Amino acid sequence: MTATIIDGKAIAETMRGELAEKVSRMKEKDVVPGLGVVLVGDDPASVSYVTAKERACEKIGIYSEEHRLEASTSEEELLALVGSMNNDPRIDGILVQLPLPKQIDENKVLLAIDPAKDVDGFHPYSVGKMVLGQETFLPCTPHGIVQLLLRSGAETKGRHVVIVGRSNIVGKPLANLLLQKSEGGNATVTVCHSATRNMADIVRQGDIVIAAVGKPEIIGADMIKEGAVVIDVGVNRVEDASKKRGYRLVGDVAFEAVSHKASMITPVPGGVGPMTITMLLYNTVQSAQRRRLATDID
Repeated sequence: MTATIIDGKAIAETMRGELAEKVSRMKEKDVVPGLGVVLVGDDPASVSYVTAKERACEKIGIYSEEHRLEASTSEEELLALVGSMNNDPRIDGILVQLPLPKQIDENKVLLAIDPAKDVDGFHPYSVGKMVLGQETFLPCTPHGIVQLLLRSGAETKGRHVVIVGRSNIVGKPLANLLLQKSEGGNATVTVCHSATRNMADIVRQGDIVIAAVGKPEIIGADMIKEGAVVIDVGVNRVEDASKKRGYRLVGDVAFEAVSHKASMITPVPGGVGPMTITMLLYNTVQSAQRRRLATDID
């Protein structure tokens, strides 16, 4: 068996096309969705990510307002900026890029964001509503994974999903979404982590295996049952002298070996990654629709 590749780039591009059409119809009603992005410092990965978000906004017609602050910015200054964006009618979504410098309390900053503009889905208000199954902003990477499963035709209802990793960003919210009584949910979910005993035996039970631990190729073929669907969230740098950059990117899954046992699998890069920014755009458009339009635009 050779697994079908779940092409995250293609699915993300399709969704962005759908969003661009919706934004175009919103503009006919004089509504332009707006995203405010704050970057503190010059971490290369964060700079690259923020730049990609700006390009994505421009491509589908979203107004993007970027604030690049010095690494020495105080917590008080950042909170004042967040407060300003909370009150700015042009801004429908606020994203403060993490991590922040050590002099700034990340939790305090996230709590300062108006839940009505929490397009990252990290505010406790959003998390609580998600757990209760109420309408809210869903965290981007977990929601993107659900969309990958839905749009690739991978059935979740009644399936046993094993998630390896329990972070607040991926593992925990994803487990909750997959448990929901909704399309893309209704699964039986097991979460494995660093204290799990006999992890390989548990992972082998998964009809769907989702790896999100940040350890290169920790999930081998011996941990995957024949025909399982495998979603690889990890992005890890591995030294490789044959590459111009001196490294290559690999996931948490041993792709080559596992692809001969799985029925479907996401690559790294090009799998989950493109979906994260796409769902941020989705949430921003959704926010503008909720806040500024009396009726839905499908």
